[in-house]
Amino acid sequence: MSMEVNGFNVWNIVLVTFVTSLLLTIMVKKIAIHINAMDIPNERKVHKVPIPRLGGLAVFVSFLLGYMLYAPVSTQMISVLIGGFVIILTGIVDDINSIPARYKFLFQIIAALIVVLYGKLYFNDLTILGFTLTFPKWVNMTLSVFFIVAIVNAINLIDGLDGLSSGISSIYFLTIAIIGFARNTLGGLDVILSLIMLGSTLGFLFHNFPPAKIFIGDTGSMFLGFMISVIALLGYKVTTITSIIIPLIILFIPIFDTFFAIIRRLLKHESIGHPDKEHFHHQLLRLTSSPTKTVLLIYLINSLFSIVSILYVLGDNQQAIAMYVILMIFFLYLVLKTNILYEHKKKEQKKKKVKL
Repeated sequence: MSMEVNGFNVWNIVLVTFVTSLLLTIMVKKIAIHINAMDIPNERKVHKVPIPRLGGLAVFVSFLLGYMLYAPVSTQMISVLIGGFVIILTGIVDDINSIPARYKFLFQIIAALIVVLYGKLYFNDLTILGFTLTFPKWVNMTLSVFFIVAIVNAINLIDGLDGLSSGISSIYFLTIAIIGFARNTLGGLDVILSLIMLGSTLGFLFHNFPPAKIFIGDTGSMFLGFMISVIALLGYKVTTITSIIIPLIILFIPIFDTFFAIIRRLLKHESIGHPDKEHFHHQLLRLTSSPTKTVLLIYLINSLFSIVSILYVLGDNQQAIAMYVILMIFFLYLVLKTNILYEHKKKEQKKKKVKL
């Protein structure tokens, strides 16, 4: 079936950005090695040898090409480009020479404010499972800034295994494109950007899937999170996304992983920005003992949540809610089997001591 977006074939958008990203990643890898933008292994890292970072630069340049070829010029799009530049520059600096988390957080807020204030891209009303919540304009704008920054950090935190953040992001972009096709909104800016980002991210994923030859780095993971949040806000405005619950369900794993990370660190009386090796992907890795199996399992779970979102949009709410409940039970079972909130081993050791 031929699918047209403003006169351009959908497959052309994905193919052009895919090939561009595929080739650019090779060049970026050489640049990263030359300027010593390397990810050095430590006790928190899974890889054993230094791996080049900055892979997100290839995704960004591919995105820029896709924008110039296929996306319309508008104030909203200009705000997205400016905000994207802020995110990319912050990530490049951090990938070359690590900067404190508070500075990254500050520039994330600046990028979000550019999109919200200059691009006027923010929630009007929030619709959740059929209920519409109306807030004053300043509240909607504040919630939108929070939403952008939260998604940026959720994708950044999930980026702990080869191919994980880029794979989850690809599933998101593909899901929005499918929803756009189903709702006949393929010409919307949100769907066009999803197709551009899908090709750009898949081209990079070819080099990033386990065993990775290059990492996306903070440059890429923050940019992916930024674009995901922007596309969600755009989709909400043009009704491709009919409820705020849709992007939240698609991004269930990174959002809840971030939530559990905050709870875990608070329980341990640590800073919420304190890095550790207890994320959901680390927990599954201990169960599977294989990075590839772990990543594929997370892809599968994430794809199932995406199917729920598609069913919900198509109006099959009963089936969608039933699947969502089943997935939630399965996910909570996995959580309880892991040390994502607290360490079972220590608890068991305490019990043994009491018995003795």
